[in-house]
Amino acid sequence: MAIIFKKLTECKIEDAITAWNRGFEGYFVQIEMTAETFFQRFINEGLSMNLSLVAFDGEEPVAIILNGVRTVDGKKTVWNGGTGVATSYRGKGVSKQLMEETFKLYAEEGIEVATLEAIKENERAIRLYQKYGYEIIDSVVFLSGAVESQSVVVSSIIIKPIRPEQLKTIPFYKENVPWQCQWQSVRSGEAQVYYAGGDEPLGYCLFRRIWNQEGLLEKVVIYQLELVCEFTNEIINTIMASICAEADIKVNIMTVNASVSNPVTQYLMENGFSTATEQVQMVKQFN
Repeated sequence: MAIIFKKLTECKIEDAITAWNRGFEGYFVQIEMTAETFFQRFINEGLSMNLSLVAFDGEEPVAIILNGVRTVDGKKTVWNGGTGVATSYRGKGVSKQLMEETFKLYAEEGIEVATLEAIKENERAIRLYQKYGYEIIDSVVFLSGAVESQSVVVSSIIIKPIRPEQLKTIPFYKENVPWQCQWQSVRSGEAQVYYAGGDEPLGYCLFRRIWNQEGLLEKVVIYQLELVCEFTNEIINTIMASICAEADIKVNIMTVNASVSNPVTQYLMENGFSTATEQVQMVKQFN
């Protein structure tokens, strides 16, 4: 079995999508792609066709890895946005070859930090990443729940709407978070910054509101909700009321890769939110 590797820039789109769908067949989460969703993901998450690979056995696409690169905390950082191997090729060393070819690309690109998230139950993948120098630094969760829509009544908290792109200008913005939660991945979303009287910062939220065909608010997806003050129910209730303010019914809320160590995450879990998916956040430092 002679496996060859091609950058996505050298592949037909049909081969890349076949490699992805075969590579994630029977996976923990259903993530089948069409050409439209594949390209949309590249755009939304800033993935790189030049840093992503498809593995072929002859003419047959059998594995894939998607990567994106950006500067985070001043370091050239790459994110592994998905590694999949076709079921009939698993356990045959293809994933190791894929990692080694990928690391060659990382070296050529001058990567300083590599990051990824792996489903907590996917112990086999986690062991592979650890073998290649990745370390688990956090546990992150997708939570789902609902809140009653209500008007903002706590006038002492100042709510300042800003564009996601402006978050990097606030001194307490947390840049080093999971890739999909960084402002660059949520350009179509919204952001709010919260202050107490006298411009004392309380925190910020990066989120996206989803509307149904009737123009009603259907869901709010939270990518970051960070407090830089002592956690209080008053603050979190004000924030929830603000981001759901356009609704007159219960609003479904979902968090994306929220750190389990974040007091906000703990609060939501203690107040009826359920865990849809739990992942480990992994990082590898390059010399």
